[in-house]
Amino acid sequence: MHAPATPRKRPARRAVIGLLGAALIAGPLLTTQSASAAAPGLDDPAKKEIAMKLVSSAENSSLDWKAQYKYIEDIKDGRGYTAGIIGFCSGTGDMLDLVELYAARKPGNVLEKYLPALRRVNGTPSHEGLDPNFTKDWKKAAQDPAFQKAQNDERDRVYFNPAVKRGKADGIGVLGQFAYYDAIVMHGDGSDKTSFTNIRKRALRSAKPPAQGGDEVKYLHAFLDARVWAMKQEEAHEDTSRVDTAQRVFLNKKNLNLDPPLVWKVYGDSYRIDG
Repeated sequence: MHAPATPRKRPARRAVIGLLGAALIAGPLLTTQSASAAAPGLDDPAKKEIAMKLVSSAENSSLDWKAQYKYIEDIKDGRGYTAGIIGFCSGTGDMLDLVELYAARKPGNVLEKYLPALRRVNGTPSHEGLDPNFTKDWKKAAQDPAFQKAQNDERDRVYFNPAVKRGKADGIGVLGQFAYYDAIVMHGDGSDKTSFTNIRKRALRSAKPPAQGGDEVKYLHAFLDARVWAMKQEEAHEDTSRVDTAQRVFLNKKNLNLDPPLVWKVYGDSYRIDG
């Protein structure tokens, strides 16, 4: 059993998932890449581990992302329960997808009985049919390696892999791919103005990515500017330190490959990765 998760200092929120996969990778994928994109991508195991720690510092105030499989609470953001390593939400569909996958792989598991309720509350903040034992059963399921793997696989399918694919297509390196991933984790994707796709479109008004002949640093600054704008559209995102004192710090140092040591702050707390 993992150590207790550290409570979040700020609620992480995102829009309803909607057409994430299709919208994210829609359009022609150009093959021109910058020099940094030729380096290992964010899907390199060592870089992916860094990405998990960076997101966990913002989502759970801890670098121990593997301690978050059992995390669950209602952070009062209108998405119902938020849980697990990436903040699966009962109100946005990704928690339902996760529990359906777990049930398909391990029928009769402790969460399967909540599937009808998860389908009913999808799109709402309601706990109807989940309380009073859902949080207890979630934590019990989180001790099961099969549920941990299901969380990992859904994280990759819905968020990580699409972000890396789009980043590589844009010719951006590890830092840029991480900026895409972190944006999708918080905002999801779809048609709303603060979705990942529309954040990217806003950035493209100011700069071109390397795949379109642009400068990588200039483009990433434009993307982070667009991300900050999107965050400020919702009260729950008014603290933009996960960009200002983390991603922007790495970019200002031109650490496009996210090479350790990495030193950053989120919500006033300091973090460091040495290797």
